[in-house]
Amino acid sequence: MSFWQRIESLLPKVERRYRHPGRKRIDDRKALCGILFVLYTAIPWEFLPQELGFGSGMTCWRRLRDRHQAGVWDRLHQMLLAELHAADQLNWSKAVIDNSQIGAMKGGPKTVRARLIEAGPAPSTT
Repeated sequence: MSFWQRIESLLPKVERRYRHPGRKRIDDRKALCGILFVLYTAIPWEFLPQELGFGSGMTCWRRLRDRHQAGVWDRLHQMLLAELHAADQLNWSKAVIDNSQIGAMKGGPKTVRARLIEAGPAPSTT
């Protein structure tokens, strides 16, 4: 199964409106290529070249946002981990976990509250 087939199975189907169809929607695969191009090259979304045929940078950004809100990336991640685990291809000795995945157990050090700085009379210079 190709990478695209895995992703395509997770994408929500968007039906074209019948009464006011508007401009034809860019293909999901092309939009994904645009998303990957921007993420790989680290260019701003608005600088995505139209000549590549991926649609506008704003279109690709919206698709990325919509897919994130629909949970597509999390499901894809879980699917790939399950496939790698089933094939005994995961090497957990090289895994890295940071606090974005798992919270601190004891909550970490308590921060000291900052002292308030209030306006007061200035010291006398005479």
